[in-house]
Amino acid sequence: MTGDGPAEGAGRDDRRAADLPPGVDLGRPSIARVYDYFLGGKEHFEIDRMAVAAAYEVIPELSRLAHDNRNHLRRAIRFLVADAGVRQFLDLGSGLPTVGNVHDIARNVDPAVRVVYVDNDPLVLAHGRALLSDDTTTLVLLADVRDTEAIFDGPEIRGFVDFDKPFAVIATSILHQFDDHEAYAVADRIKARLTLGSYVVISNFLDDDEPRANAADRAFLAGGLGTGRFRRWSEQREFFEGLEMVEPGFVYANDWRPDEYTPTDSPVHTLYAAGVARKPV
Repeated sequence: MTGDGPAEGAGRDDRRAADLPPGVDLGRPSIARVYDYFLGGKEHFEIDRMAVAAAYEVIPELSRLAHDNRNHLRRAIRFLVADAGVRQFLDLGSGLPTVGNVHDIARNVDPAVRVVYVDNDPLVLAHGRALLSDDTTTLVLLADVRDTEAIFDGPEIRGFVDFDKPFAVIATSILHQFDDHEAYAVADRIKARLTLGSYVVISNFLDDDEPRANAADRAFLAGGLGTGRFRRWSEQREFFEGLEMVEPGFVYANDWRPDEYTPTDSPVHTLYAAGVARKPV
């Protein structure tokens, strides 16, 4: 897969609904499966590919947004573990398991890091639990990221994460899935749950005065995925209100602490932004 056009993953259209985990709905597209499609995976179906077909017409390199996001996530996790000393992570809207998951990156620095994956797609739950069935420092939960009470107060997570110690919440490629009211409400609820010294990682589609942003925004909506909002800089900086930004702040995703593996020629460089912030002690 080159990342310069529609993803090349073959998909799973030969599988019947009866062969899938309970709750998987093949009558509507899934954000987790679409993201898997962007990354060249196989856990997606025709309905998922159709949902983003119009967006691909607007931005032929659309899948590069997912790759730029994964690259930023890798750098952010390494910073949080190696430099900030974080040893607990909650990955909200984690999506289907793929190369470079949070626990893989973090444990290259410290094998004892604990990670909680949260998603509302039953396929994510099934794959995650099968993959991590023997892993005692990783937890996979089926929950909606908008229900912070169920996530943070559930008995499973309370016995797994010590909220009296700093932790990091990963909220990448999530807030652009919600309308304005819901996006800011989710961000506020996440921030309210951060203990002093804890971090949040946020990345989203960006409208930086590029015409393709508005057109892709409309295409995502027409595809039945709800929203795929390309918000402006000022709109997204509100997500971090009350927090201390980690340098270099909220920037183009590929400009956040780039390393030798960070793309320098991404055709969607100005369509994706990311940042890391800390709740002040």
